[in-house]
Amino acid sequence: MKTTYIKLSLSAVLLLGIYSCKKGEVSSNDLEAYATTDSAAVVVSDSISSVADMKVKDKQFIKTADVNMEVKDVYNATIAIEKSVQELGGFVTNSNLQSNVVSESTYNTSNEEAMLVKKYQSENRMQARIPTEKLGELLTAINTNKLFLNSRSINAEDVTANIKYSELEGKRNQKTSENISKLKTNKDKVTLDDENMSEGNLQKLSSMNMTDDLKYSTIDIYIKEPQLRIAEIAVTNTTNIDNKYKYNFIYDAKDGFVYGFYLIQRIIVGLINVWPLVLIAAAIIYFLRKRKITKPEYSKNQE
Repeated sequence: MKTTYIKLSLSAVLLLGIYSCKKGEVSSNDLEAYATTDSAAVVVSDSISSVADMKVKDKQFIKTADVNMEVKDVYNATIAIEKSVQELGGFVTNSNLQSNVVSESTYNTSNEEAMLVKKYQSENRMQARIPTEKLGELLTAINTNKLFLNSRSINAEDVTANIKYSELEGKRNQKTSENISKLKTNKDKVTLDDENMSEGNLQKLSSMNMTDDLKYSTIDIYIKEPQLRIAEIAVTNTTNIDNKYKYNFIYDAKDGFVYGFYLIQRIIVGLINVWPLVLIAAAIIYFLRKRKITKPEYSKNQE
């Protein structure tokens, strides 16, 4: 009996040890799985969002993207992005590259030469249209130019219902046109026909725009340089030139004499233009002075 108990105890210990080893193996496998999962997550986080390449059966999406990032050189990045857009079958609809000057100063280096120093920051706002199936590839190409990604948003708008509604509206418009054609020709029929035709044109325009948006995705791109750049531009020393021609006594004296001569002429012509007023003023002064002279003589006689 005692022997049997000992055997059972040994068997239990052996089974427990085997179970523990297997448990350890499972835990190790789980860790490897977690490590693989984490690694895959890192790859996904550094790649382009799946929204850009998303496809769902029986669904239609209008996709748009917006990228805001800092690059080493705005001009070179602009050329690279435009080239990528063209290679992928897209086209650029807007590109507004500009350099914002923060400060500028001119330093004279000799009597004739100077250096203009500008501190500036370049930026560009772009908009491109790209075949929808190439949106992910373009975002990947743009991503290679970044120093720092400020933001990136990708939107996929489900327009499946909108497309169906547009089809139904087209059929309704066609049916209305057929019903109008059966009416007796009069002024009201012409008006109804014009209104229905106008509505039909708007429907066609809406369908064309939606078809275009489905075929080509719109992507807005804003790129800028993180720090100020400095431009050194060789220019002429204008200060020395200004001092050279600032004052010329002979010329200025001659110019002053001519100016004074013409000033006298203008004064004389001005007096001629107002000769009635001058004549009246002279007459008033004459009578006042005569009255002043006559009044003292009268007062003396009174005494």
